[in-house]
Amino acid sequence: MTQARRGFFIAGTDTGVGKTFVSCGILRAAARAGLSTAAVKPLAAGAEQTPQGPRNDDALALRSEITLPLAYEEINPVCLAEAIAPHIAARHAGRRVSVDRLAGFCRGVLMRGADLCLIEGAGGWKVPVNERELLSDLARTLGLPVILVVGMRLGCLNHALLSAQAILLDGLPLAGWIANQLEPDMPAFEENLATLETRLPAPLLARVAYRPRPDAGCADDIDVARIMSAASVA
Repeated sequence: MTQARRGFFIAGTDTGVGKTFVSCGILRAAARAGLSTAAVKPLAAGAEQTPQGPRNDDALALRSEITLPLAYEEINPVCLAEAIAPHIAARHAGRRVSVDRLAGFCRGVLMRGADLCLIEGAGGWKVPVNERELLSDLARTLGLPVILVVGMRLGCLNHALLSAQAILLDGLPLAGWIANQLEPDMPAFEENLATLETRLPAPLLARVAYRPRPDAGCADDIDVARIMSAASVA
């Protein structure tokens, strides 16, 4: 399978909407299609201490799916211990996180030349990284097209529409969105999905079904050719 190289910023409508789950599905689907892949979780809050140092579960999951042999520190250069807002976790740890540094880490991996590279955000679009900067500033600095992961649950319409509006107001292309079904029996699921398809200013790239065992992954729900082509039409 021959494709131009692509990089995307993976954003979410909120925390806990499945950004990593969906990112891993995209990476696995891409690898099945013969593409080389890389991923970066530049800033993560919530880690366990190991003999190798602090490790974040999301970053470890991404590492398990990529094809490029990246060191953990390349995938997750800033790993904070507390599972709280990153700027607060950094302050508690006596560290200062800056967008410029995070962008430098991301560019280092983007330059490795993978066919597909995902930069995964933390929380929602406007998460602070320090007293002045937001994670959206990192996305703006990188200038990558954005894929928005929408956690399909009560409140998703407001969260998705506000997130999409913010992404576009920040001057970034919204390549598309992915509907991640978080509950097996969300009321009016199809109606909510149809509303978002009508109102979001970007195409639905994938519909990820609810899985009682998320460790099975969602690659079967991902059309990687559709993902790769999204950047060119964003």
